[in-house]
Amino acid sequence: MPRLVGLLTVLVSSPLETFAQTPDHSLTIGEQTIRVELALTAQEQTRGLMFRSLLPADSGMLFVYPSARIGCMWMKNTLIPLSVAFLDDKGEIINIADMKPLSRRSHCSKRPASYALEMNQGWFRKHRIAAGEKVLGLDQIPR
Repeated sequence: MPRLVGLLTVLVSSPLETFAQTPDHSLTIGEQTIRVELALTAQEQTRGLMFRSLLPADSGMLFVYPSARIGCMWMKNTLIPLSVAFLDDKGEIINIADMKPLSRRSHCSKRPASYALEMNQGWFRKHRIAAGEKVLGLDQIPR
């Protein structure tokens, strides 16, 4: 019986722990290359990184908006501390905000954004990436 319980645990928990449930893509910011999971649909964007307990190093989720807008993010049901960078249509970082797990506080772009990039909290600061920096590789992302 313990073997069956272990198998059930793996089957039940794997979808929540697995990164890149959709095809992943690489982006470059400064000297850093990251791997991103895409959130293209409204359903994928609503779920985001909810219920996950792990986000691998140098990995994130890229939210692709259908058109530029003031984008806002919150952390409902999100267990991982994250930082979000809002990007304009040219890939320039508009602003970056740190977000606390399980918080319903909104963090918004300072001007219309075409993308939002969530990474582990402190990733941008650690790599000295700030507003004005350009994200490369967005031209390979489906819209």
